[in-house]
Amino acid sequence: MSEAPPPKRRGPRSALAAGAEGAEPIRGRTAATEVYRVLRGEIMSMARKPGEPINDREIEAALGVSRTPIREAILRLAGENLVEVLPQSGTFVARIPLATLPEAIVIRRALEELTVRAAAEHATESQVAGLQASLARQREHAAADDPVGFYAADEAFHAAIAAAAGYPTTWKLVQQVKVQVDRYCHLSLPQPGRMARLLKEHTAIVNAIRAHDPLQAVAALDAHLNNLLAGLVLAPDFDRGYFIGDPSAVGPAARAAVGAGRGTGRRRAATPA
Repeated sequence: MSEAPPPKRRGPRSALAAGAEGAEPIRGRTAATEVYRVLRGEIMSMARKPGEPINDREIEAALGVSRTPIREAILRLAGENLVEVLPQSGTFVARIPLATLPEAIVIRRALEELTVRAAAEHATESQVAGLQASLARQREHAAADDPVGFYAADEAFHAAIAAAAGYPTTWKLVQQVKVQVDRYCHLSLPQPGRMARLLKEHTAIVNAIRAHDPLQAVAALDAHLNNLLAGLVLAPDFDRGYFIGDPSAVGPAARAAVGAGRGTGRRRAATPA
């Protein structure tokens, strides 16, 4: 059973604060869906930090909804392990489970190797141009030191690869698997040089797809994901209260996952140290 997260309080969240004054009932979407959308976005982007309490009254006032849709949204988020409901303690943003991160990246690798290989074999000139345009957007966000915008462009980039492969649903499956990894990525993106490094790795993938070289495309993808795995060793260097699990187990698991990913293709892109 999880221990109660430490109560961490902070100021109003932008998405909720925007509607805090003169809030009107939500129209168009169901109230529960809208509450879920707002809360999930804030949890995923780390606007709501792991371990923070979730205040029903704050949400009720900001979004103009009743307690029932809030509870429905909370239950849905709990099913995704994004919130934790502790009897007689309250509702908290769930901490990131360290043990699940390496396995999630291994599953992601298996699915994305399929799409990047197929994209290299079948991508049209216009699809390659779309990937290059995505790189340009990532470059703009990196230059502006905008990790939120860079993350959105990164997601669109990988979705475009799956579309070019002819397997667009595959990226949706990857997104379901990598939920907790994404929360970690939002922590790591603001680190100096991180966005530039990701852009370099993405460029190597696009170059291989443009050259219609499936082996090199897989190698470039593997180098990209191996670097993500290697970065997990540093996860405990962030606020320890954001994570749950044994930090000492992350390094060995990540290194084992990197090793398991080697040897997929005959030609392997160099992985930066």
